Amino acid sequence: MRWGWITFLQVPVRALLAMAGVVVLSFAMTRLLPGDPVALLGAAPGMEAAALQELRQQAGLDRPVLSQFLSYILDLARGDLGHSVSTGNPVGAEIARRLPASLELALAGFVPALLLVLGTGLLIARAPGGHVDRLARGVVALGAALPVFVSGLLLIQLFYVQAGWVVAPIGRIDPLLAPPPWRSGMLVVDALLAGDLVALGSVLAHLVLPAATIALFALVPMLRVFRAAVLAARVGPGVIGARAIGLPEGVVLRRYLLPEALGPLIPVAGLTFGYMLGASVLVEKVFAWPGVGRYALDALAALDYPPVQGVMLVLAGLHVLLTLLADLLARWLDPRVAREDA
Repeated sequence: MRWGWITFLQVPVRALLAMAGVVVLSFAMTRLLPGDPVALLGAAPGMEAAALQELRQQAGLDRPVLSQFLSYILDLARGDLGHSVSTGNPVGAEIARRLPASLELALAGFVPALLLVLGTGLLIARAPGGHVDRLARGVVALGAALPVFVSGLLLIQLFYVQAGWVVAPIGRIDPLLAPPPWRSGMLVVDALLAGDLVALGSVLAHLVLPAATIALFALVPMLRVFRAAVLAARVGPGVIGARAIGLPEGVVLRRYLLPEALGPLIPVAGLTFGYMLGASVLVEKVFAWPGVGRYALDALAALDYPPVQGVMLVLAGLHVLLTLLADLLARWLDPRVAREDA
């Protein structure tokens, strides 16, 4: 596979420009918020004006905005995301502790959604316009109309409040159980590594509803794109030729239709997973999930700038990385994409 040198330059340049834009926007947006984060601490009993001024100086909020921005850039260059104004804890350590929970939730929703999209697409290829195709279009229309947090509230009402089929949608594990020893930060993985089946059962029970909520969010764009790709590949020359020589339908779908239809799906899947990390902010709040999204929302309510900026940078970095990997994988699977950019 031969790629032009412009292709190699475009990808990292786009990624760097995107991250530079996120750095500027995250700093500017937090400074545009009304109110003073240090002034909120004044509501605490016994907090004196001198103590508030000292906190403001420690946080650097008493300096001009340009000076604050330059200090922010220098701290980022050293890998320092700053300290929370309200708690004093390092933002980087807090994000590192909470990020596995967010990734576990995103993966628990993304993987089933992707498998369901692939299976549904192959069924649609066998019978376009059939029952599965009509059901898929209905799911796409319904999922696109419902905000992700509304989907979560509906699932809670249906399966917890009305049916009582699931555990209370709060947290990652039963509070009466000791969590498994920390290894990856993902409780499913940690419980498996520890061989703790009781904890594993509790973790999976608490994961069902939030994962289903985030899966519905991921299902909509991927199913829409894959359905269109499958229908286009179904009348392509490769599939028509394979059917003309009498190959079995299963072989035609696996060897000819699926590889062609995966080309448009892979970039969308990468983008969707990146968007899921952002959408999980509201899902984590609804289900009291202790991830980076809930951490950012709590910090935003307290006008605590460093955590909000840190979470935005980390999620944006993951989004750019996933988009880059998906783009490279799409080029590897479909050389026509690389030739178009060369």
